Amino acid sequence: MTQTTSRVLGPSDLDAALAVLDREPVANAFVASRVQVAGLDPWRLGGEMWGWYEDGILTSLCYAGANLVPICATPRAVRAFAERARRAGRRCSSIVGPSEPTTQLWRLLEPHWGPAREVRARQPLMVTDRMPDDIAPDPYVRRVRKDEMETIMPACVAMFTEEVGVSPLAGDGGLLYQARVAELVGSGRSFARLDEHGKVMFKAEIGAATSRACQIQGVWVAPEYRGRGLAAPAMAAVLRYALADVAPVASLYVNDYNTPARRTYRRVGFEEVGAFTSVLF
Repeated sequence: MTQTTSRVLGPSDLDAALAVLDREPVANAFVASRVQVAGLDPWRLGGEMWGWYEDGILTSLCYAGANLVPICATPRAVRAFAERARRAGRRCSSIVGPSEPTTQLWRLLEPHWGPAREVRARQPLMVTDRMPDDIAPDPYVRRVRKDEMETIMPACVAMFTEEVGVSPLAGDGGLLYQARVAELVGSGRSFARLDEHGKVMFKAEIGAATSRACQIQGVWVAPEYRGRGLAAPAMAAVLRYALADVAPVASLYVNDYNTPARRTYRRVGFEEVGAFTSVLF
């Protein structure tokens, strides 16, 4: 009979955890990028990493921080993670990850944590490793400078509120969110095109980055500039930075109902390789 157990991982488990994350480098880019920087110390990582063992071998993970994220999680691992999450009580603002384990995790937690504010059952995961042949990158899209926080912040807040349905300034007045935006700007992973008045027309970030894959997020076009063909060349410009400076593969995930965005990403060369599910509280 297979011996199984789950426990909270610590710094000595780092190599084993990275080996699990490395099995699916695109899907796991968000968590892998955090673990590579912070290790498994919960204080630095911003949450706990739970591990699931079968016959003494670490096979599945679950990141439990601001998000609850199942990683390479088998059905039995998901049941163990759900039990641990139920006992701890909900401390996350969302459950997000590959659709199958995330849906199972939510099915087990919903009786205790429900109802959710919103469930986005299918968010296509899209990837590319090359530049498009037929779309020239927008030459006006560039890295946001450190002295431009006041310029980029309103666009970031508008994008987040539109995407998630609540303002990132709620709760702590936006301190955590502002720190995250500043971190991306400071690391050269925030991009924008400004109009002649210095207002943001387009913006996007490379939110997660490992040596194997990076994830583009926060793609936003100002409402008054939508429908003008701005997005595809601007995305091509961000993609060029991503592939040249960050990782050999770029990914993103998008709401299945966002037809214009999906069409734009396909035009730039992104292809669907799977799907995520997000449960928002």
